[in-house]
Amino acid sequence: MPPKDKGRKGKDSLNTSKAKDEKETKKCRSCCKILLVLSSLAVALIAIASYQLYVKFTIIPDMPDLDLNIWWGPNTTERQDTSIRRFRIVFSDAMQEELRKKFEVYRAITSRKKSITEDWTYGTNSDALAQVFAHWQFKYTMSEREKFLNQFDHFKTNIQGLDIHFVHVKPKVDENVKVVPLLLLHGWPGSVREFYDVIPLLTTPRPGYDFVFEVIAPSLPGFLYSQAPTKPGLSNFQIAIIMRNLMHRIGFTKYYIQGGDYGHAIGTDMSTIFPQEVLGFHTNMPIHFSKLPTLVWMLGSIWPSIVANGLEDRMYPLKDKIENALEEFGYLHLQMTKPDTIGIALTDSPMGLLSYIIDRFIVFTDHTNKHLPDGGLSKIDLTNFLDNVMLYWVTSSITTSMRIYKESGKSVEELILADIPTKVPTWGLRVKYELLQQPDYMLRWKFTNLLGSTTLDHGGHFAAFELPTEFAQDVFLAVKNFIDFMKK
Repeated sequence: MPPKDKGRKGKDSLNTSKAKDEKETKKCRSCCKILLVLSSLAVALIAIASYQLYVKFTIIPDMPDLDLNIWWGPNTTERQDTSIRRFRIVFSDAMQEELRKKFEVYRAITSRKKSITEDWTYGTNSDALAQVFAHWQFKYTMSEREKFLNQFDHFKTNIQGLDIHFVHVKPKVDENVKVVPLLLLHGWPGSVREFYDVIPLLTTPRPGYDFVFEVIAPSLPGFLYSQAPTKPGLSNFQIAIIMRNLMHRIGFTKYYIQGGDYGHAIGTDMSTIFPQEVLGFHTNMPIHFSKLPTLVWMLGSIWPSIVANGLEDRMYPLKDKIENALEEFGYLHLQMTKPDTIGIALTDSPMGLLSYIIDRFIVFTDHTNKHLPDGGLSKIDLTNFLDNVMLYWVTSSITTSMRIYKESGKSVEELILADIPTKVPTWGLRVKYELLQQPDYMLRWKFTNLLGSTTLDHGGHFAAFELPTEFAQDVFLAVKNFIDFMKK
């Protein structure tokens, strides 16, 4: 019996082992099925995500439906005056008296406003600002500056309900020199004053070129003497439509465009929406705000030389660029959210307005200026700089000018237009201290006919104001290339 029992136990043990093996096998099969299902699901999700990324970054959207005649003025029933009226800048005695009183208020409290550093890292340095204040008060002669600012012909005309101010300068040339129209578009906190030194260079013939420019330099809606809209929604592309309609009003259906800062964004939109009208686009801020270049820029931080194409020191290290943006772009967030809040304060105080604009100017000109006691002010002509501040002050337009940030920041159409390539011949002037930089191959993702670019080892954001000679030379060079390209 014992041996029999032992054999039975052996059989039982064997059966138990087989049962366990079968159970483990079934369990493994179940796990494999689950893993197979999960892996299939993961592959499907990756495929879907990849397709979404492909669509997001490569599919060209359709041009949105755009109304070219939206009314932005205060009265939709009023008959539009389509005349072009002469205009003159006036610095009246009442303006001078108001400014004098405001200066007295500021002088009474300056002893309480001392900077705690010797540079501009906390913002406007009060000691340096005091020097600009003294220049404004004692060396800036309003009657002389009024005469200077009126050296060019100024006009106003009503476009879509808004009175738009513009400077119009025609060259004096003989018949064998071709005259081509050039639309100059400024940004913020600039104005048409940026172009005063470059206009004579653009309207004067030069050796090697058989053409010269007829310059139209408008104040953007809400800036200086151009009327602001009475309702929300006037973003970059809507301003682009107004600028196009302005050119038609003046008599040009074919024209060249030059722009920087918001002028670049508006010029880009004009080139995208009206490619049959824009003969060529020159920009001194050669970038484009779409998803793909931003992604590539971020990925390029791993190996900058692969992405930057010679612009490594201007695009990287990414950490430094992001830290600088966080430090310097606070104004951007404020103006994209609550422009009217800061606008009230700046409209009330000429010195507050000066402080706000001059801080942006020194950083945009060269971000290293903030480490200097004078902020780099010794490099600029204070009288010329104060012209720009003065024009904002006498027109009380700083609030309405800053609204462009809020309007353009929330526009869906702007995002769509950014992803639509433009075939308009394009040329870029790349200055050393521009806020953002991109190599030519990135620019061609948007500007498919980028004919070339000029890269300078100096200069900042306000290229026309800072470097009028180099600026004018590059515009001539660009347009010559545009003309040659169109002949092919």
